Amino acid sequence: MEKIKNLFIKYKEIIMYIVFGVLTTLVNWLVYTVLIKLFGSATESETILFTLFGRDISMKIFYIFIANFIAWVLSVIFAFVTNKLWVFDSKSWRFGLVMKELWLFVLARLITGVMEWFGVPLLWAVGLNQKLFGIDGFLAKIIVSVLVVILNYVFSKLIIFRNKDKKKDQLEKTSREPNK
Repeated sequence: MEKIKNLFIKYKEIIMYIVFGVLTTLVNWLVYTVLIKLFGSATESETILFTLFGRDISMKIFYIFIANFIAWVLSVIFAFVTNKLWVFDSKSWRFGLVMKELWLFVLARLITGVMEWFGVPLLWAVGLNQKLFGIDGFLAKIIVSVLVVILNYVFSKLIIFRNKDKKKDQLEKTSREPNK
């Protein structure tokens, strides 16, 4: 039992990132699925909006884009809170630090969000439009999600929740505490 505890402590950040990454992905996929089911039942129209790579882009792809975007927004909110508090242990609520983390988090997620917003419909349009679990384009969604998760970890670890900021905040906190 002690060995397992030591392994958890040693790899806590990665384990917690995986746990909350899976939960964030589930939030994203659940919202996406619900919205696709709602949009899909609202119209089966194949009205052509434009042509991309020789394939007609219909209202269905537009609905996939909208569902994907809404799922992304909700999952980013969930991910910020869980990453800040439980993955990277950034417990400080100092306004400047929180605003910096939030700004960097949203910026990084916008970068990977663009990949997701356009990647899923693009992969769908070029032929990865197979149904998986009864959901149109879900194979494309999974492929893009894997790439997004990897990039999000790199951005969070190296840029957003860097240890330097935590150490600085801890130093400021201990310097304000009265000597005993």
